[in-house]
Amino acid sequence: MKIKRKMTIQMQMHKYNLISDTKIRIDKFVSDKIPSLSRVYVQKLIEDGFIMVDNNKVKQNYILKDNQEVSIVVPAVPAFELKAEKIPLEIMFEDEHLLVINKPLGLVVHPGAGNNSGTLVNALLWHCGSELSKVSGDLRPGIVHRLDKDTSGLIVIAKNDYTHISLAQQLKNRLILRKYIAIVHGGIKNDSGIIDKPIGRHPVQRKKMCVTAQNS
Repeated sequence: MKIKRKMTIQMQMHKYNLISDTKIRIDKFVSDKIPSLSRVYVQKLIEDGFIMVDNNKVKQNYILKDNQEVSIVVPAVPAFELKAEKIPLEIMFEDEHLLVINKPLGLVVHPGAGNNSGTLVNALLWHCGSELSKVSGDLRPGIVHRLDKDTSGLIVIAKNDYTHISLAQQLKNRLILRKYIAIVHGGIKNDSGIIDKPIGRHPVQRKKMCVTAQNS
């Protein structure tokens, strides 16, 4: 089913006053406060000076302190058409309430700055038409939770608001179990075990994470 929606992302302005010693990175703080923004996009806003601390430009790994003010400007995105696109979906389960999709690596979940097409939402509009929940807004119909672009795995889509609210509550209360599998390499001695180490941004390769005590 072909559906088009004329969309405009308006400029947003936010201010937060820290009243406790959070000891959290600025990029993570903003991502937690505005979940609709990806961490990569937040880091670009910081780099371009749209996110400032006490009216000063900071780096992505800046650690926030007590009594500081964080100001955030999310630039407007010009009007664009959110189109239904015939993108193949690997559907693991579907009924009249929801569907479960195995999202492949490289597929962005919902439109945003720089991603107006080729997303999972575009594919859902083709597959489901108007039968998607509206709880998450016009840009994210049916989206209950999301996976990063470079993460593959199962994602649950709600076809109506009642199902959406129920699934979101179950996720919040951890009644839905989520497991992540990662590929590792190197001198691994045991076939199983627990890795309990601090993880943070790689000091040189900024797109990678590593075991580090700094900014973890």
